[in-house]
Amino acid sequence: MKDLHTTLQEITQLTNHIETSFPELYRSLDENPLTLPNSSEPHMDKEVMQNYLKSLHSLLEHYIEEEKRKNN
Repeated sequence: MKDLHTTLQEITQLTNHIETSFPELYRSLDENPLTLPNSSEPHMDKEVMQNYLKSLHSLLEHYIEEEKRKNN
């Protein structure tokens, strides 16, 4: 399993990739329910951050698929 530092680095890299390559998607990240914590004082541990990373990957994959469909 990855350590927290590695997971945070991957989140940063992926977020930067989304920001530069998919700015229209990046603008919606703050409003995406998958990225918002459910509580006012969320517990941020390795598992939570890995789940967040997975949700970012899923969001990007879904976005790319939708864009492909639009262009066909």
